[in-house]
This record gives sequence, C-alpha cells and structure tokens, in this order.
Amino acid sequence: LLQQVMQMNEGKYLDENLEYQAPTGFSVGVAGYPEKHAEAPNPHHDLMWLKNKIACGAEYIVTQMFFDNSCFFGFVKRCRDAGITVPIVPGLKPVSIKNHLNILPETFHVDIPETLAKEVFKAKNNAAVRQIGVEWAIEQVRELKAAGVPSIHFYTMGKSDNIREILYRGF
Repeated sequence: LLQQVMQMNEGKYLDENLEYQAPTGFSVGVAGYPEKHAEAPNPHHDLMWLKNKIACGAEYIVTQMFFDNSCFFGFVKRCRDAGITVPIVPGLKPVSIKNHLNILPETFHVDIPETLAKEVFKAKNNAAVRQIGVEWAIEQVRELKAAGVPSIHFYTMGKSDNIREILYRGF
C-alpha cells in the first residue's frame, strides 16, 4: 500500500487506463512500536519492518501509545542506530478510567508502569483516575518536550477534555 501511494505521488496509478493520472501530494506516516508490535517475534524483526516502511517512502513515524518515556527514548535510539532518520512522533494516551489497567495492555499490548497502576488502583472513582492520567501525561509531555521531540500525538479515543487540560497545563 505504501509503495502504491508513493507511486501515486509520481502520477503512476494501478489503472493505467485512467484519463487523469495527476500526481498526488500525500505525506505518509507509519506506525512505530516502542514496546514492539504484538505480532513481531522480537524487537529486531519489528525494527526491520519499520526500516522497510521508511525505505518505501514513509516520511515520519507516529508511535503506539506508551506510558514510560524510557521506552520511547530507547525506541528512538534503536531507530537511529538502524539508520532511520525520519521524525519520530510520540503517541500518548492518558489513562482516564480504572478499566484502562486491563483494556489498554490487552488491546494494545503496552505496559503500564507499576507506579501508575498503583495510583489508578487506589483511586476512589473514575474522576480521580482521570486526574491521575492527566498528571502522568503532563509529566510525560514535559520530559518529551525537554528532549526535543518534534511534536506529540494524543490518542483521545473519543474523550478530549483530558487532552485539552494537558495542553493548557503541560505546554
């Protein structure tokens, strides 16, 4: 698919009989997995596929959500060591309900740090969990900004009020 999109940018379409084969101007980003894609047998194999996506024309990477910035920083180092030089945008998802302790790791194959999990578990209700998630994400944002990340992607999953608070307080 990536190769096909890049060919469309050159005005080359699969259907050679199309009357108008004008070049497109797509900018293409791909997914990256700081903790490894769930289907990859190991991080090296995962990185090999990512490098292939970049070789096919991807211009930037947006990461899967993570809750421990050291995972992101390690991922960036592995990418750079492998010769991947495109911008890498960190993806953050603030925890907002207690059930995220189960849903997020199961669905997205990510780890939730023990410190964060303990705080969420102790919370009396989801309003308190939401605030814990906001505070955690603000600290992540501050550390990522201090490290010079190009931008930050927030996974909202239909809830943007906590993201708005993070933006107002974290930037």
